[in-house]
Amino acid sequence: MYTHETSLRVRYGETDKMGFVYYGVYAQYYEVGRVELLRSLGLSYKSLEESGYELPVVSFNINYKNPAFYDDQIIIKTTISNMPSSKIIFEYECFNTKDALLNNGKVVLVFVNKTTKKPCKAPGILLEKIRRAL
Repeated sequence: MYTHETSLRVRYGETDKMGFVYYGVYAQYYEVGRVELLRSLGLSYKSLEESGYELPVVSFNINYKNPAFYDDQIIIKTTISNMPSSKIIFEYECFNTKDALLNNGKVVLVFVNKTTKKPCKAPGILLEKIRRAL
């Protein structure tokens, strides 16, 4: 299991009429967590794409527990629990600075060959970086 924490501040435009972070914004927050986890391993989405891989989302699941509000600091804990195969599963927990759980979720992405648009195995460099981090 490999976990990385990312922090961000809620911007005004990410809130709804009730003053809560709009529920759909969490997909973007999860993406920030995912990108920063890969960066913490020494990889980037850009480098994966440049080496011939695409990573479409095939499943997004989220369970809301507590709201976040404008200007709140949010901590996104992103975890890879299992070694990727042709898919990679990211698990998330978002907290506020009072350590209240805002939500948890899971996103599944599939590795796709950029040229053929067909599913393929995870790149060896990613597997190597995850093994080293564990």
